[in-house]
Amino acid sequence: MQHTIQIGNRGDFGLWAIEVAKQIVSEQGFELARAARDGTEDDVRAAGNALGQAITNALMEVYDGLLEEPAAGET
Repeated sequence: MQHTIQIGNRGDFGLWAIEVAKQIVSEQGFELARAARDGTEDDVRAAGNALGQAITNALMEVYDGLLEEPAAGET
């Protein structure tokens, strides 16, 4: 993700999750589909690993955001 968002409730988190999922599927899902169609078993494995890593990165990003303390004056 390139920008900071404020997640204040479950709805905000849901919207964030949907947007991130769409981004990951559009980028990594296409590569996985292409590898499955045209590639070798190693290509499919690499594309699947890249998809898994993108999901992991997104989850770690939100987890790290939960650990950050609000700046002075924020609630």
